[in-house]
Amino acid sequence: MKKDFYELTYILNPVLEDEKLSEIVSYINNLIEESNGETVEVDEWGVKKLAYEIDNKSTGYYVNLYFKAPAEAIELIERNLRIHDDVLRYLTLKYDPKMLRHYELRAKGELPSFFEEETEEKVEEED
Repeated sequence: MKKDFYELTYILNPVLEDEKLSEIVSYINNLIEESNGETVEVDEWGVKKLAYEIDNKSTGYYVNLYFKAPAEAIELIERNLRIHDDVLRYLTLKYDPKMLRHYELRAKGELPSFFEEETEEKVEEED
């Protein structure tokens, strides 16, 4: 069965206790593994300010998750996120080969520094 690479970012209710937050993160990770997927990286960003209020809340607990799963699993995962009361918003992205290469380079720390060179050139031109 072919597994694609995905990025899932979701926002949880910020008023939950730390124990409940970890429970929800574990629940979502287990949901992926039960759907024949595998979690690659979980990055908990913590409480951040929202761009606009959601359910009268101005902050949310952000979690960014990278995983591999078959395409059929996404429907099940998103359905569970939709019906979970403590998940305010979520976004699932399927990586194409170019995005996957960028992720792999970033993970290895070998990401090219295009923007640094551009900044240095501008400074030299101004002198």
